[in-house]
Amino acid sequence: MAKTKKTSPKQKNSSKLLYIVWFLGTILVSFLIFTAGYYAAKDEQKSTPQPKKEQLTSTPKSSDLNSRLKDVLKKEPTSKKESKTELKKLEVDPKKPQEVKKDQNITLETDKIEAKKIYEDATHEIDTTTPIEPIKREKSTLSSKPRLAIIIDDVSTAKQVEAIKKIGIVSTMSFLPPSNSRPNSHTHAKSEPFYMVHLPMEALNYNGEEPHTLRVGDSKEQISKRLDAIVELFPSVKYINNHTGSKFTSNEKAVSSLIAELDKRGIKFVDSRTIASSKVPQVMKKLGRAYVARDVFLDHEQSKEYVKKQIKEAIRVAKDHGSAIAIGHPHKNTLEALRESKKLLESVELVRIDEMF
Repeated sequence: MAKTKKTSPKQKNSSKLLYIVWFLGTILVSFLIFTAGYYAAKDEQKSTPQPKKEQLTSTPKSSDLNSRLKDVLKKEPTSKKESKTELKKLEVDPKKPQEVKKDQNITLETDKIEAKKIYEDATHEIDTTTPIEPIKREKSTLSSKPRLAIIIDDVSTAKQVEAIKKIGIVSTMSFLPPSNSRPNSHTHAKSEPFYMVHLPMEALNYNGEEPHTLRVGDSKEQISKRLDAIVELFPSVKYINNHTGSKFTSNEKAVSSLIAELDKRGIKFVDSRTIASSKVPQVMKKLGRAYVARDVFLDHEQSKEYVKKQIKEAIRVAKDHGSAIAIGHPHKNTLEALRESKKLLESVELVRIDEMF
């Protein structure tokens, strides 16, 4: 008969110790796996971009008209990609690309710019060496009241469009073509039922020339390509007026080429009359066409008092001649002066430029 082996106390203790070590080892491994997973998840969370506080707030701040006007010349963000695309549309001569000139009043960035730094005032619009008198014209029989058309030049941002509308008077916005400083100006124009284009033309003395400015030496082909680009960007344009242009409009050949190309596209020209020697009247007379031009600049000086004085002058011209055209800019003082002159402007009929004649 076989004998049964007996387990000694020493062997029993060794087995228990082995189980305990195995159990503790299992707990330790589990703990290490859990800890590693926790910190890995935490690191991943840190690397994931979190929405900024302002992005989580969708309710816009409310503001009254005065604060809106104060914001007219603030920054407007733009897209670098869109900027390059729209500037390419305006490129007429790739071999001789025109660059924006910088001076002490201009600060350019690729994607955004403070509009206030582009035009501190309207002195770039006119040559002051020779006084320019209002145009004498026959009184219109379209209305019992004298007619006044107010054009707001240099419009280029959404804030400017909004501020102009907030005034609550009839006016015509004239948009600058897109450039590095305002790549979205044409998109703001497209949302309007009626607008003009403020086309840059060569000046006698101006250091802040716009890109793609029409020059006296441009051929008919160059002018044609430039206008094709403008129509592509502003498909509804029916009226164009000159931005600067004291040199261009003083050259009869250049003016004749421009008017001929505008006629082909059904676009009418309004002379901003930045110089007394403008040849637009002679060209229009030869063509047997009416000469449409500015009578009064509202904000050649920037004080609100000056603008109000010029508004009164525009009303006087309208009453004397039956109609008048005034040009201003989307500056804070100009817009506030117009708003504060609404009662005074009731003495004339405010009309868009296309309703003028």
